[in-house]
Amino acid sequence: MDWLSEIEAARARVRGHVVKTPVLEVTGFGLDYPVEMKLEQMQHTGSFKARGAFNTLLSSDVPEGGVVAASGGNHGAAVAYAAHALGIPAHIFVPEMAGPTKIGLIRSTGAELSVVAGEYANALAGAEAHEQDTGAMQIHAYDAVPTVAGQGTCMAEWEEQGLQADTVLIAVGGGGLIAGALAWLQGVRKIVAVEPETSCALNAALEVGAPVDVEVSGVAANALGARRIGSICHGLAEKHLHRSVTVTDEAIIAARDALWRERRQLVEPAGATALAALMSRAYVPAPGERVAVLVCGANVAPDPLG
Repeated sequence: MDWLSEIEAARARVRGHVVKTPVLEVTGFGLDYPVEMKLEQMQHTGSFKARGAFNTLLSSDVPEGGVVAASGGNHGAAVAYAAHALGIPAHIFVPEMAGPTKIGLIRSTGAELSVVAGEYANALAGAEAHEQDTGAMQIHAYDAVPTVAGQGTCMAEWEEQGLQADTVLIAVGGGGLIAGALAWLQGVRKIVAVEPETSCALNAALEVGAPVDVEVSGVAANALGARRIGSICHGLAEKHLHRSVTVTDEAIIAARDALWRERRQLVEPAGATALAALMSRAYVPAPGERVAVLVCGANVAPDPLG
């Protein structure tokens, strides 16, 4: 797979459809070194997911049945938003655990929405059944080349904006975002995967050498709660990942709160998970090592504006 070409093509497709999100260098957070941040939670629908959604739709022959997606919330919102922008019918399946904020966000796009009992795997089963019944095109949340290439535009954009870091920390759920970063950087910079202790599909896969099912729970489960890591992410991680670490729910909440207190950035727990690895010392940079954090999601629950 020529990932660099795939991601460059994705950049050309999504230009004008996605936000060029800001970057900044910050101090504080109880750290004695500066941290570069990319505020990808300022993307359309509050997460990086719009990149993969637009790239998939713009590079596909969409059938009359439209598109269908299963999501913990953010992917569904992004697919619904992109489909609406491009005039494509969309049906989104989400689990109840997605929560009212993300469910309401999807509803606001006008997409057809089905809320199913249980967790993400149940939503995926519903989406697959809908695909079989209607011929709609399935847009996978993380384990598809167009999705990964679209998410890779985030890291390509960050480098264009002047990223200086030696090491980039990225939160992981199903692995689409970090897979895109690994595919773009290919070892040029170190990437550290950060997962909640209670939802760590990549960490488990790396330990045994293949994707495996894991139990999913915790404060970030509605965004990072994939039961099994994507095969694309696992393959790229085996080649290019520097390290995988896990963090507690308490560390995630502390990082989320610190982003609000110190920089007035309102993010969901998943969006703060990468920073949590630095604040909790799950990852300790070497002396002189320059680090960066990708802040990836803003769909907090409950919605602060009601």
